[in-house]
Amino acid sequence: MKKIDAHIHYLGDHPDCLELFDQLELKLLNVCVAHGEEWRQRGEGWRQLAEDDRYFAWCTSFDLPDFDDSEYIERVIAQLDQDLAAGAVGCKIWKNIGMEVKKPSGEYLMADDPLFDPLYAHLQEKGVTLLAHLGEPLACWQPLNEDNPHYGYYSVHPEWHMYGKPDFPSHQEIIDARDRLLAKFPKLRVVGAHLGSLEYDVAEIARRLDQFPNLAVDTSARMRDLTYQDSEKVKQFFADYQDRILFGTDIVQRQPLSDMSPEERRKKISYFGSRYDMEMAYFESPQIVQMGDREVQGLGLSEEILEKFYRENAVCWYPGL
Repeated sequence: MKKIDAHIHYLGDHPDCLELFDQLELKLLNVCVAHGEEWRQRGEGWRQLAEDDRYFAWCTSFDLPDFDDSEYIERVIAQLDQDLAAGAVGCKIWKNIGMEVKKPSGEYLMADDPLFDPLYAHLQEKGVTLLAHLGEPLACWQPLNEDNPHYGYYSVHPEWHMYGKPDFPSHQEIIDARDRLLAKFPKLRVVGAHLGSLEYDVAEIARRLDQFPNLAVDTSARMRDLTYQDSEKVKQFFADYQDRILFGTDIVQRQPLSDMSPEERRKKISYFGSRYDMEMAYFESPQIVQMGDREVQGLGLSEEILEKFYRENAVCWYPGL
């Protein structure tokens, strides 16, 4: 069954990796993240890979605001148009909007700030999808818990762990800003990355999908969150919203595989394959699935739903993919 990983960061530029893609019938949508001065350089790597459109596509992003630059948004739109002309199929907004970037007033810059309205209007007019990684898992605002699937990340990235930091926006404030954006631009296609940062309850995701017809979500880096919820509830969620859920893994591999030793490359490709085996087993098998040291109930999704989830929805929500 053909698949598109609609949210990944993978420099799989070696023939051995392409051979695995052929076996998996897989194409990757590599996503830019506007974090750090070198993000544009990394984005050029994704663009170059996407010249081979059998295996790769790319999603651009935009520079963070320069509040002293009166022409900031015009520059962003001009750069976006260049990226679209170079084959980008979407534009990403990242979590640093709402969690890191501050306005001159000292307030956190939120996704629905009027500063961004011309950008969203431009995307809406051109029919370009906004990939929105806004906020973080709810666990970001909770005490560290070894039993939570996000313990590993926040235990080594305390800068993004918001528990005990009352000066930062709350999870709800960030989600509310995202929802206001969706309401303000009802014809703008938005894919909520990481289950729309509502990974803790598919009912919360469903409520937003009902409220905003212009919203879809991807599963990138949030499959494990689904396994902690009632499997029948999750399976029904996939059935009810089978046109609005995109497959993604969020695997990160920024070093080109062609730069690695044969042994290192073999290990990276082996991990890549095993990760897909695990994800596909959960979505496809009706049996108990081994996931690390846990046994979880597989969803056993129908072939019709899997075809939409694995590929058709990505093509629909990212025209040109």
